[in-house]
Amino acid sequence: MPRRTSPPAIARVAMAALLTATMSCGASATVTGEGDTDAVGKRGITWEECEEEPTVECGTLTVPIDWSKPNGLTVDLALARRKAIDPSARIGSLLINPGGPGNSGVKDMLRSAGFSEDVQRRFDIVGYDPRGVARSGSVTCSASVYNQMPSPVMTSQADYDKWVAFNKKLHADCRKLTGPLYDHIDSANVARDMDAIRAALGEDKLTSYGVSYGTLAQQMYAELFPNRVRAMVLDGNMDHSLNVKAFQVTDAAAVQDSFDEFVAWCDRDTDCVLHGRDVRALWKGLLKKADRGELHWPGVNDRPVSAHNLLWLGVVLNEAPAWRQEAKVLLALAGGPVPDDMPGPPGNGPVNGESAELPIAILCEDFNLSLRNYNEYADVMRSSNAVAPDMRYNPMPMGDMPICQGHPVNNPQHRLRYTGSAPLLVGTSMHDPDTPYQWSANVARQLGPKARLLTYEGWGHGIYRVTQCTRAAMDSYLISLTVPAQGARCPAEERQD
Repeated sequence: MPRRTSPPAIARVAMAALLTATMSCGASATVTGEGDTDAVGKRGITWEECEEEPTVECGTLTVPIDWSKPNGLTVDLALARRKAIDPSARIGSLLINPGGPGNSGVKDMLRSAGFSEDVQRRFDIVGYDPRGVARSGSVTCSASVYNQMPSPVMTSQADYDKWVAFNKKLHADCRKLTGPLYDHIDSANVARDMDAIRAALGEDKLTSYGVSYGTLAQQMYAELFPNRVRAMVLDGNMDHSLNVKAFQVTDAAAVQDSFDEFVAWCDRDTDCVLHGRDVRALWKGLLKKADRGELHWPGVNDRPVSAHNLLWLGVVLNEAPAWRQEAKVLLALAGGPVPDDMPGPPGNGPVNGESAELPIAILCEDFNLSLRNYNEYADVMRSSNAVAPDMRYNPMPMGDMPICQGHPVNNPQHRLRYTGSAPLLVGTSMHDPDTPYQWSANVARQLGPKARLLTYEGWGHGIYRVTQCTRAAMDSYLISLTVPAQGARCPAEERQD
């Protein structure tokens, strides 16, 4: 039976000050709609069958690299479209914003439409690769430089200085190989691209769905083009108002909350292979072994698993969540049997070949994550450790932060300013390891009375596909523009993927 859950740890009063913190340097920042997106969009898209999947149409749209210079250098955006199943019932196009940063909307469309039959009947579903991603001019660096990356965890001022020096080399290398696009990959520019896509699709107003990092481009679209929104689902939101410390600490609390939920499930479910054991003690033992350089992934004996990379298990295996698999993986690392579905080693490592992609550069242009020195870094780390006694911190943003030191920020943090009349639907789960519940709640507050927050009382990252309740609420909004009631909630349904 569905189980009602208590509010997650990240909702505690102690986090309130962090959740409302903003970057002082970006508090008055705003984005502007330079460039004629309608004119660019009217150049159109030439569609043809995709080589990988003939039932899907592929195309490109040429847009300016710098929207303030519409006649300057250009980049071709890659798109893929699944046409409405029932043309007589067609409402229009539904533009999908992939997460990441770095996820490919084209690949998503080639694999599956990803939406209910009702939505597929009524909409052409269009995915795209945002600028700087995959087929739309991916951020490319030399593997020889990329593989010189220092440890993602700093322990001294010397480590901080090493990162600053390395980043000068890395960013120069990536800028050289990527070209002028490298300096124009922030989400405000993606939002302008979205409006050009809207115009090219022949839509007067935009209907869109975005998940995770894809929600940031949608938020920027709502600011830039408030009167061109028909419907917008923001699923698992980024909160673009948080300063660097609030960003890291709230995400650390979220990943700890998801780990707590995993432990609670293992305590009550006899199907958990760790049922009856002290899961927290086992986990901390693995982290200590990794700290000593003594933890190896089954079948990978040439390099140990770092504690930083081990923390990734607490993120990726809680995204669905995949608790049964998580328990089996931890048991295997502790010397137990290796399951058939054992994933590869977690986290990031050296790349093979001549080049490496660096989608983190998109994050660096959207969020000012700069730190003055190691002492400020240590303060952020201590605060993260304090709210995440088992997980320490969220390895994703904490590992990205060093790469962003010294990187230009085009779209700095600020509170959202939406002046449109169309209602927006903000969705989130209470126990999301990637984008905390409070991020979405905060985004809904910033958007104002036109935003509706839909809360799934369960687990995981992104809620559209989680239950019939969440899917039906989002479908009704996309199709009929019917927003859920104020304070709408969908009950938790415990399931395992």
